[in-house]
Amino acid sequence: MRWIRSYTPDPTQQRLYRQALIITGVGNLTLAAGKAVAAYLTGSAALYADAANSVSDVVYSALMILGLWVAMQPPDLSHPQGHSRFEPLVGLMVTLSMTLAGYEAARTAIERFLEGGLRVELGLPAIVLLIAAGIKAWMYVSVARLARQLHSPTLETTARDNLSDVLTSSAAFIGAAGSQFIHPLADPIAGLIVAIWIFRNAFLAGRENLNFLTGAGADEELRQEIVRKVESVEGVQRVHFMVTEYVGPKLVVDVHANVDGSMSLDAAHEINDQVIELLEDMAEVDRAYVHLEPEHED
Repeated sequence: MRWIRSYTPDPTQQRLYRQALIITGVGNLTLAAGKAVAAYLTGSAALYADAANSVSDVVYSALMILGLWVAMQPPDLSHPQGHSRFEPLVGLMVTLSMTLAGYEAARTAIERFLEGGLRVELGLPAIVLLIAAGIKAWMYVSVARLARQLHSPTLETTARDNLSDVLTSSAAFIGAAGSQFIHPLADPIAGLIVAIWIFRNAFLAGRENLNFLTGAGADEELRQEIVRKVESVEGVQRVHFMVTEYVGPKLVVDVHANVDGSMSLDAAHEINDQVIELLEDMAEVDRAYVHLEPEHED
């Protein structure tokens, strides 16, 4: 008797995950160190806040590496369905990091606004912020591409965080320039706008990862696509019952389909295998369970 399902590691998937982790870890560590040194040399409060945000990114990068390593472990007796549910848990950790960064940005912006703003000297802070925005933009594009290939909610959340950091650095630069040439309040106003954007992204990412953890079902468009695929198999007359549930970042699909009740067991078994193979080839589906019933017994 087999107690756990077979598991064959996908070398391409593992390579893409490693690539994403290297981009995230090395990129965040480099930015945190560069911003910290520049903030120390210049005394720039805006750059200090951005450096603190990058330090929080380094912390979540370490957690992400650990969490994704656990999520990629094969099924065992303790987790016979695999460890994929650890991935959205890591996504929630990244969401928490985004929320803390948004809180810090909002707190700093409000304090500066109440103090009447501050004229920020350009120079090294501006150069560092522009370079940081460029690096984060590259990280966003790279990680978002890998997230789409892997259908990874954690990497999607990480990509959103990179985009938020692009806006944080860009707004800090715009605010610093505005405080010099327009009004000192331009700096805190820009910071507050960025904080709102970070909170928005954190909310969207948190909602998505909570759905993965709490067993939410597929949306209607994906449900209809699953039904179409099942009914495309020769011999399947119709789908009369289906349940989908996220177990981690991918779906478990339970389908009841009607077939000709007079066909042989061998023919029905072949149809069953075809439907399972077709569904499990979908990027969004982890496992499929199929129950065939004769058409006259609905």
